[in-house]
Amino acid sequence: MEKRIFATVKGKEITNLEIEQILRTLPPNQAMQYSSEQGKKQIAKELVDQELFYLDAIENKLENDELFKAELERLKEGLLKQYAVNKLISNVSVSEEEKRNYFENNKEQFKKSETANAKHILVDNEEKAKELLEKINSDEITFEECAKKHSTCPSNTQGGDLGEFGKGQMVKEFEDAVFSMKENEVCGPIKTQFGYHIIKLVKINPSISYSYEEVSQNIEQMLTQQKQQKLFDSKLKELYLKYANSIKFED
Repeated sequence: MEKRIFATVKGKEITNLEIEQILRTLPPNQAMQYSSEQGKKQIAKELVDQELFYLDAIENKLENDELFKAELERLKEGLLKQYAVNKLISNVSVSEEEKRNYFENNKEQFKKSETANAKHILVDNEEKAKELLEKINSDEITFEECAKKHSTCPSNTQGGDLGEFGKGQMVKEFEDAVFSMKENEVCGPIKTQFGYHIIKLVKINPSISYSYEEVSQNIEQMLTQQKQQKLFDSKLKELYLKYANSIKFED
């Protein structure tokens, strides 16, 4: 990117490079507001404001104030702590062989189990459920309209749509019914602790086994974090032993 100077304060240039770097740190909606020419000029103006305060602070020797020195020391201490941790774990890496071995030994971890998309109508008694089911089966009313008018579940506003869910996410009676149905089949009433359900299966989504290429990056991140944590814990144990006489926990 070609450098463009927006302003100069006592010889210090405020450029588009610095402004673009600031834009990258902003949330997307805020960055969009300032990405126009006018927005960038506003950022440049704010940077000029900061530089003016800096010049004034230097001229008035504010760096010699005791409060400033204490704040600077506090910030330095915090930065040094974080720098020490970052330096410790910065060289941790994961080899291709380690990633592939992990994948081969943990393939079950990289499978998405069978899921279902279903809709339901929930009512508080069996007779009403049977009555509604009969109306749906005779095409007197659509399943979705029936859900909107009669279901007591909050999903009624979406025509009873429960979205996608896997095994173990619903109560057993409901789950057993759903995963034994055919697509677009309507069944019921199914009794659960919540009441009586009429269920419409939209579709069954088969289980998926992800390839190594699809999960390689995730494996690398996970193994890297594990190695970093192990190194951190080991170093911390060493430091506790080294500075044992300097540590005192209050009751």
